Amino acid sequence: MPPSKINTVLAAAIVLFTLYLGLSFVLPLGTSFPGLPTWPSDDTGFPIVKGSREIAMGLAMGILLVTGHRRALGWVLLMTAIAPFGDMVNVLAHHGSTAAAFGVHGLTSALIAITGLLILRETGKARETAAPSPAAQLARG
Repeated sequence: MPPSKINTVLAAAIVLFTLYLGLSFVLPLGTSFPGLPTWPSDDTGFPIVKGSREIAMGLAMGILLVTGHRRALGWVLLMTAIAPFGDMVNVLAHHGSTAAAFGVHGLTSALIAITGLLILRETGKARETAAPSPAAQLARG
C-alpha cells in the first residue's frame, strides 16, 4: 500500500475518533476524562467545552481531508496534537494517573503529530517533483 493511502487511513481514523470523542462529551454518554482524579459535574459546563473543542478540531481536519488539502491537513494535525499534549500536562498537574497521562494523552498527541509529519513529508516530496526549483529552470535556459 502506498504511503499516501496509509497516511489517509491514519488521518481518517484521527478525524473519526476526534468527532466521536467530541460527541461523547456533548451528548449524555457518561464519558469521563481519562486520568483525572475527579471529573467536573455536568452543571459546570466543562464537558460541553471539551466536547465542542474536539468537534471543532475534528471538523477542521475532516474538511481538509475530504477536500484534498493535504498540506494544510498536515499542519492542522500538528496543531491539533497540542490539545492532547495539554490534556497530558493537565492530568499530571492535577495529580492524576501518570499512566493515563502518558499512555492515553501522550500517545494520542504523538500519533497525531507523527501523522501530520508524514503527510507534510508526503506533500513536500510531491511539491519538489511537481515544481522544479528556479535554479533548475535557469540551468535549462
